[in-house]
Amino acid sequence: MHFKTLGDMFVLGIPIAEKILRPVVVYVFLVVGLRLAGKRELAQLNTFDLVVLLTLSNTVQNAIIGDDNSVTGGIIGASTLLAVNYMVVRFLYTHANIDRIVEGKETVLVENCCVLEDKLKKEFLTLHELEAAAHKQGFASLDEVDRAVLEPGGTISFFAKKPEPDESRHRELLGRLDQMMQEIEKLRGTPPPASA
Repeated sequence: MHFKTLGDMFVLGIPIAEKILRPVVVYVFLVVGLRLAGKRELAQLNTFDLVVLLTLSNTVQNAIIGDDNSVTGGIIGASTLLAVNYMVVRFLYTHANIDRIVEGKETVLVENCCVLEDKLKKEFLTLHELEAAAHKQGFASLDEVDRAVLEPGGTISFFAKKPEPDESRHRELLGRLDQMMQEIEKLRGTPPPASA
């Protein structure tokens, strides 16, 4: 009985070559599929994007493992995925032009405080999703954003507006005024000097 259990755990149900080829095919399919689906899938901007990514992994599971549920098969499949990913990342690191094709390029969504509606439509992003992403990064509204960029990996980078020179000068004067008020309070709190 113990030998049967060990056999079920470690004896492969399919040939090793097939066990290695399956994860490679699924890996290539997912890289191409996610690239074609767009950056918003990686950004997980709403519930639907998250559901797609979660169910995608479950959907391709059987394609990777086949009819084999052995521990050995799982280790071979996982090792194959890790090895393929390692080789792809190293290859793309040394070939920047191919990396740009595979990864894609950034998309500017806000430029000079102006939302680029055509870019939002191209990436299938709504203004509400862009605002929600800005809120997550600490911006009260898009009025505070000078530039927003959707990175190839799906993250949105926001850059704050630089204050106007008059506003900067106003803040500086208020800071100095506060400092002077604190010094006056300190002087009022000290006892008067003793007379000779």
